[in-house]
Amino acid sequence: MHRLTHPGQCGCNLCGGRHVLQFRRPAEVPSHLGHAARHPTRRTAVFPTLLESDRKTDKRRIFSVGFVSATIHAGVIAAAVYGTLHAARGDTTVRLDTTVVVLAPQQHSKPPEEQPLQLEVPLRGFQTIVVPPEIPSNIPPVDLHERFDPKDYSGSGVEGGRANGVVPDGNEVYLESVVEQRPELLSGPPSYPDLLRAAGIQGRVVLVAVVDTTGRVEPSSIKIVQTPSPGFNRSTSQWALAALFRPARIQGRAVRALVRLPLDYSVPPN
Repeated sequence: MHRLTHPGQCGCNLCGGRHVLQFRRPAEVPSHLGHAARHPTRRTAVFPTLLESDRKTDKRRIFSVGFVSATIHAGVIAAAVYGTLHAARGDTTVRLDTTVVVLAPQQHSKPPEEQPLQLEVPLRGFQTIVVPPEIPSNIPPVDLHERFDPKDYSGSGVEGGRANGVVPDGNEVYLESVVEQRPELLSGPPSYPDLLRAAGIQGRVVLVAVVDTTGRVEPSSIKIVQTPSPGFNRSTSQWALAALFRPARIQGRAVRALVRLPLDYSVPPN
C-alpha cells in the first residue's frame, strides 16, 4: 500500500490535493497465467480511498445516532415529568364508617338492703382489757401456750367469760354495760310521801333491781342502796313493783338485766 501526500495529486476540489491517497497492490498472480495477468493496467490495479472522507462520514453517523438517542430520552423524561405533574391527586383523607346505635336506658336496680349480721352461735362472754394505772417494772412471764381468740373480745355476752364458755340457760342476769340494748323506764316518777314532804325531807334514793324479760322488776331483787331517810324505802319499793320497763336485749333476744335507778325527791320552794 502506497500513500501520496503531495498536494494536487488527489484531484479533489475540496481539499486542494491535501488528501492522502491509498493505493492497493494487485494480488499476486501465478506465473502460469501469463504476463498480462500479472501486470494489469494502471487504472484497474489502483483503488484510491479517501480516508478523511470516511472519517467525516463516521462522525456524521455517530452525531446523527446520538442526536436521535438524546431526543428520544428527552421525550421520555418530558413525558414522565408531564405525567407526574398532571396526574390526578389521590384521595388521602381518612373516612370513618360511623354507625349510630341507640341503647336502651339502663334500669338502675336498688341495691339489696344490708341485713344485720346474725351469728350462727351467739357469743357467750367477753374479756375486758384493763389498763394498769402504773406500769409495772417487772415483766410477767409469758405463757407460750396461751392462744388469742378475737371472739373473746367482741363485747357480747357476759363480762369476764369466754366466747365458747358454758351455754347460758336463759336465766342469766346481765349488766347494763354488757347488753346491746339497755332497759328503758316507761312509767312515770314515784310519788312523794306526804309526811316527808311536810317535814321538808328531800334527797336522792338509789334503787337496784333486776328487770326480767317481760319488763317487770323481780320483787326479790329490789334493794335500796342509798336514801336520805328510811321513810322513802317502802314507797320506792312499791313504785318499782308497779313500774314497767322495756327489757334489755342481746342480739335481738330479751334478757334479764340488773338496773340501777337514781330517784330524786325534792320539795319546791314556797
